[in-house]
Formats: sequence, structure tokens, C-alpha cells
Amino acid sequence: MEFGLSEDQKLLQESIRGTLERVSPLERVRKVAEAKDAQADDVWQALAELGVPGMMVPEAQGGMGMKLLDAALVSEMLGRFVAPVPFIATAVMAPIAIAGAGSSAQKEAWLPPLASGAITAGVAVAEVASGARDGAGVTASGGKLNGKSLFALDAAKADVIVVADNAGGLHLVKGDAAGLTKVALTSIDLTRNLTELQFDDVEAEALQSGDVAATLRRVIDAGRVLLAADTLGAGWAMIEQAVAYAGERKQFNRVIGSFQAVKHMCAEMAAELEPCRSLIWYAAHAFDEIPEEATLMAAHAKSLTTEVGRFVARTATEVHGGMGFTDLLGLHYWFKRIGLDRQLLGSPERVRNEAAALQGWAA
Repeated sequence: MEFGLSEDQKLLQESIRGTLERVSPLERVRKVAEAKDAQADDVWQALAELGVPGMMVPEAQGGMGMKLLDAALVSEMLGRFVAPVPFIATAVMAPIAIAGAGSSAQKEAWLPPLASGAITAGVAVAEVASGARDGAGVTASGGKLNGKSLFALDAAKADVIVVADNAGGLHLVKGDAAGLTKVALTSIDLTRNLTELQFDDVEAEALQSGDVAATLRRVIDAGRVLLAADTLGAGWAMIEQAVAYAGERKQFNRVIGSFQAVKHMCAEMAAELEPCRSLIWYAAHAFDEIPEEATLMAAHAKSLTTEVGRFVARTATEVHGGMGFTDLLGLHYWFKRIGLDRQLLGSPERVRNEAAALQGWAA
């Protein structure tokens, strides 16, 4: 029985890491953030050359038909480098929605270009995953959508957007559809774009094959697992930077890493974060192999890892002292990435409540 990654999975993660070291160093991320673009097309193209956009697309539509665990390994690397790319929506959540609930014609129309990286996709499911704010929500009638959806992932430049309505239905909307207004939302994380989508009689293609409710659930579960993996990668990047800094910075003619208090801070960060790795791996495995556990494990992975991530982000910054808050150091990019991961697709408090309800412990 295997309890670790296969050789192919290790090679996949190393390939992604090597590519990101080359095309997405901190200075590239900084330029994207300063331009308030939130998406580096050149970085995404480099990942497309490795086949990343087609990971979760079935082989019949030109993809690689890989598992969610493979996608989680990629997401961890993207978090480690705070890569400004539309991975979670384009390569995972949208393909799962279209493959799970799309007609044959819809699959053939949208999945091959997604797999090749020719187009990108956004996903607007926040009202289902996180709870609707006042005035938010989308209604569907007669093939058209009205209302608004907040915190749509990667929708700003998307060619197609997967939208969930108030009744739990799923729809495809073209990125340039008549009546669709996109309003950029400002968040703490400038490496991701979040958008408010306003619908005014916008034409939409309903995704209505099979069990649509189950497909929507899978879309959200997959997104939560990948956000947890992203936090894992970002958290380890912060730990490694804190340890390196502690080994160089001197106080009282000694490196601060020699002080027991600093040693304890670094050790505690590692001890808290590393167990999240196996939880994420199991949640990703359950998504494909143990469907009856998938939603619960996705909730556990998201809620625990993003809570631990916040602790790591704060503690790693404290190890750096005053330097930790400077733009020059750039530690804040990981800090903010972890902060947004914590809230997207449900805060830890909301997700834990869902987990409790699944086990009959809460309403």
C-alpha cells in the first residue's frame, strides 16, 4: 500500500517548481501586483506548455484526465511562489463543472480549448459556498440570468464563466456576453483577481446533465482542497524565509536563530503546518476515490489549513521583526495570499459548521 507520492507525482511537482523559479520570481509577482493586473499571462503560458490547464480535463476532450491530488500538488507550488495565474478556476473548478454537468456539445465546445490553454475560465459560486451577502444572488429564467454574484474567481479576463444560481443550477456565460458587467473587487491579495458580476438579462447555457447539485458540490469541494494546498505552499515558503532570516540576522553579536525563543517559533510553525499536508492529500484522494467522504474531508482540509496558515503568516512575520512588514522584503505577498485563501469559498468558521452538520452535530 502506498502512503506517499508516486514517482510521476514527484516529477510533476518538481517540474512545476522549476518552471516557476524561472518565470515567476518575486520580482515578476511584484510587477503584476503593482500593475493591479492580478494575472501574469506569460507565467500562465509557461504552465500551459507543461499541460497544466488540461490536468483535470478528460482525455476524450484533449486533457490528461488526472486526479485532484495531482492538481493539489500543483496548487501547493503555485502558493509557494504566489504565482498570479488563474489555475483553480480555469484548470480545476470549471472543467469539473463542464465535465460533470455539461452536454456532449458543451463538453466538445469548451473543454478542448480549456485543456490547450487557448481560453481561461472564471467561476462564480460564492453565494453557495460562502453565503450570500445582502443584494447578492443570481436568478435564472428563460435561459437568461439576472442579479449579481460577488467574489467570482478569475472572471476578469475569462472567456467563459461558470455561474451558480440561487436554486443551485449551473450555467455557462461568455465573458463578453451582452448585459454582463464586471466590477473589479479590491482585496488584500493583489496576485488574484476577484470580480463582482452583474447580470442584466444575460444569455446563459444551462449545465443540466446528470446530478447538477452533486456536480456543484464537487466544484466547491475541489476548490476548497486546492485553496488549502495553496495555503500549505505559501505557509512553507514563509517558514523557510523565516528560518533563513533567523540564520543571518544578528543581535548581541549572535544570529537570532541561536536564541531559544526564535527556535521555538520556527519549530512550532513547522509542527503546526506539516500535518496539514497529509490531510490535504487524503481530502484530494477522497474526492476521486471515496466520494462519501469527499465533502467532509474537503471541509476539514480547508478549515484547518487556513487557520494554521494564519498562525504561520503571523509568526513568520514576527520572526522577521520590523523587516517583516516592509515591501522591500516582500513577505507580505505570502501573508496576504494566505489571508485571502482563508476567506474564499467559506471561512473556517462556516466550513467547520458545514462539517458539523454533515456529521449530525449542528443544524
